[in-house]
Amino acid sequence: MAKVIPGRFTARIEGDFVVFLIGMRVNRLWAIHKWLPVFRAMGPMLKELFTNRKLGFRGTEFMVGWRSVHLLQYWDSYEQLEAYARGGQHLQAWRNFNRKVGTDGTVGIYHETYKVRAGDYECIYGNMPVFGLAKVTEHIPATGRMETSRRRMGGDNEPAVPTPETSH
Repeated sequence: MAKVIPGRFTARIEGDFVVFLIGMRVNRLWAIHKWLPVFRAMGPMLKELFTNRKLGFRGTEFMVGWRSVHLLQYWDSYEQLEAYARGGQHLQAWRNFNRKVGTDGTVGIYHETYKVRAGDYECIYGNMPVFGLAKVTEHIPATGRMETSRRRMGGDNEPAVPTPETSH
């Protein structure tokens, strides 16, 4: 279990980066022979990504829904993400999906890609384990210039609600 860190924190990263959402949805629950291989294909891909950091993959968070699994991923660049999609374990998984599932409707898949320019992001984590962008970059206190959303985005304002002191 991840250790909860009391207080308010944010993330800091130099340069551009990519946020990538990828997931699957089971559309026909009893078609296990169709959706289980799609689900299992993610493990080898993640192993490949975590063991080859030069590919540009920074890390992921898993989210599970009633009929779905989603991964929130962080990448150094779109070019590295695209290169990975066209090779390695992903290319084989893509081919297998098209051959075994195709457009039969048993399993849904999706991805969304967001290119984030340096400084065009903000995040806050209150009483959380190191999570998301902060887990794959620098986890820092959300104080001073980092205290409010507007300040984290380069502007200036006062907190709408006073920030509580961090208890220990």
